[in-house]
Amino acid sequence: MGLGGIALGSLIGCGPDKTQSPHGNPLTAIPAHFAPKAKRVIFLHMAGAPSQLELFDYKPELMKHDGQTCPAEFMEGKQFAFLKGLPKLMGPQASFAQYGQSGTWVSAHLPHFQEVVDDVCMLKAVYTEEFNHTPAQYMMHTGSPRIGRPSMGSWVSYGLGSENENLPAFVVLLSGPLDVSAGKSIWASGFLPTVYQGVQCHSIGDPVLSLSNPPGVSPDMRKRSIDAISAINQAEFEAVGDPEILSRISQYELAFRMQTAVPSTMNIDDEPDYIHEMYGTAPGKRSFANNCLLARKLVEKGVRFVQLFDRRWDHHGTSRSSSVTDGLAAACKVMDQPVTALLKDLKQRGLLEETLVVWGGEFGRTPMIETRSSGADFRGRDHHGEAFTMWMAGGGIKPGITHGATDELGYHGVQDRVHINDLHATVLHQLGLDHERLTYHFQGREFRLTDVAGKVVKDIV
Repeated sequence: MGLGGIALGSLIGCGPDKTQSPHGNPLTAIPAHFAPKAKRVIFLHMAGAPSQLELFDYKPELMKHDGQTCPAEFMEGKQFAFLKGLPKLMGPQASFAQYGQSGTWVSAHLPHFQEVVDDVCMLKAVYTEEFNHTPAQYMMHTGSPRIGRPSMGSWVSYGLGSENENLPAFVVLLSGPLDVSAGKSIWASGFLPTVYQGVQCHSIGDPVLSLSNPPGVSPDMRKRSIDAISAINQAEFEAVGDPEILSRISQYELAFRMQTAVPSTMNIDDEPDYIHEMYGTAPGKRSFANNCLLARKLVEKGVRFVQLFDRRWDHHGTSRSSSVTDGLAAACKVMDQPVTALLKDLKQRGLLEETLVVWGGEFGRTPMIETRSSGADFRGRDHHGEAFTMWMAGGGIKPGITHGATDELGYHGVQDRVHINDLHATVLHQLGLDHERLTYHFQGREFRLTDVAGKVVKDIV
């Protein structure tokens, strides 16, 4: 049953190993563990962590206690990035109203999003143990607060492969005035073969760095060079048996195919005027709106996992632009219209049913005011992992519901808390993947995205 069984399994295509066949494509789509509700994911990460108390988690009781010293229990045994002593409570710095048939509370900062609240599921009591940006971003995207684990997009690519052999299975798009705190490691493949890492694309210039052939190199010449390199790599694989060599072969060949497929997919110039008006896009510029439109185009072409990072959401109140008043309002103005357009566009094209859209930051913000500003009174909030809001839409998630709740001051999750591991388990579940069975053997044991925790949030699916 031993080696003979393994050999037979490789011949008939059993098991998760997609790198056994010579010249085999590790990104070949494979069956899910069970019938999926979603085929692909768009993850909208607002890097820096938006304040749920000014966007979705309406707390009129917090306003009644504005300026009062916070309860001592809020600080006892807790760690914060900047808060010390007993800080003051700060009421919501935005007005709220209820919208849609669901009666969902939404801030006045999001006038467009108010139109699509019945399509989303609010998660009001998400929590994480991390309270600084880098480890919290690692946790949100890799399931671990330390560097080195594969990102969720890499796990999905490893588990399901790609629907389009000419495009990467996992694409990353960046926007905002700052770099993401955790860097490129949060879309890396970790200990998975490198073919599963995210490919960063650009909305201006070459969509992928070095995608164009240099002067004097024709497509035919490039193809012949790729064939020669692949033959050398194949000979090396047969000699040493390192599966990473097959990843290298696959990446060279994918890169060649991308030279034709990517430029047309990443071009938004040919979109009709009403689409540009709906998203607020401007061709030829690097913007979050352009990236939202590109996300729709990418999933339409079969890209499995599209990750958007927008870095403008760290509102400590150290300046006007970093306040939860003017600063947050400005960030919302950038985000509100294109995200709403993305949901509407996916829905009208029949794509929302099979595309899971996830929105959120790496943690939330405290009900207490942070006072680090000198001079002007710029209001801000510190990092808060105890309870924050994320939302999901499409992909078999129940629309127009709210799951979970926080206390009257917005500090603790008091009902239906959702840990980051639970979020990951639920995303994989919607894709037809059992988070406990999607594993990879590394350093003597089986690893998974949810490590040794996580449960599917069944009430929302």
